[in-house]
Amino acid sequence: MRLRDLDTITLFVEDLTAARRFYADVFDSRELYSDDVSTALSIGNVTVNLLQADRAEELVTPGEVGAPGPARCLLTVQVADTDAVCAELARLGVPLRNGPQDRPWGVRTAAFADPAGHLWEVAAPLA
Repeated sequence: MRLRDLDTITLFVEDLTAARRFYADVFDSRELYSDDVSTALSIGNVTVNLLQADRAEELVTPGEVGAPGPARCLLTVQVADTDAVCAELARLGVPLRNGPQDRPWGVRTAAFADPAGHLWEVAAPLA
């Protein structure tokens, strides 16, 4: 059996209010569910669940929920125009971590972080 249909990404956040505001401003999302400790958003064909970090332990037991630190993943969103998206991110006050830059594998990318430090990248095919 091979896994194929990605359904939900759960991101642990320290400040749920700031995360909700960020995802509402930056992503074309639709809220699916919300309560005092989480918000599930439909972004494209994936659900992104924002979960208050102090409520995440039961999901990772016997592991631990770590504090924000060095990057461990990068979530990429395909876009038509990286530079236009970067201009909109700047208008929203979202600083870029890098880019926009042309990559040798044929895409133009830029990276930014959400309030909890999760790294996102926008990528458009090079002409």
